[in-house]
Amino acid sequence: MPISDLLLSEFDSEMKKTRVTLERVADDKSEFRPHEKSMALGKLANHTGEMPMFLSLILSLPELDLAKPGVEFPKPPASHEERLERFDAAVAESRTKLAATADEAMHQSWKLSMGDHVIFNGPRYQAVRSLFFNHMIHHRAQLGVYLRMNDVPVPSIYGPSADEK
Repeated sequence: MPISDLLLSEFDSEMKKTRVTLERVADDKSEFRPHEKSMALGKLANHTGEMPMFLSLILSLPELDLAKPGVEFPKPPASHEERLERFDAAVAESRTKLAATADEAMHQSWKLSMGDHVIFNGPRYQAVRSLFFNHMIHHRAQLGVYLRMNDVPVPSIYGPSADEK
């Protein structure tokens, strides 16, 4: 079975769970921070919602140097609705790319760096697992804590939550 086929069912499941979480982030709580060192809720939601765009980059570029001129990050969405629209579009694009990525490409080396500082250098499939799936799941869990702290019902992700049985 191709690696992409193994990842697609997980992708579909995780994207659904992430969207449900993002749906619960309201614009009026965007500046909330549980601690002064924590990212603001709106910024965290935007970052989580952009993760499928990052998957597209992993699947289509041989490497990514975040310090290179020309590497630009998208402007933050203007609203909750725009965040969800961008997420949906990025999910569709990255799913198409994932489905089309051959095993040979999955085994090729992929590098993420910030100038001379190498953040990741390994097989592309490992970048997909670590830099995309694990990274997104980590931030989605953070969003769950932020939601709880704001008395917003936390969605059921891998089993019941205190709010959804």
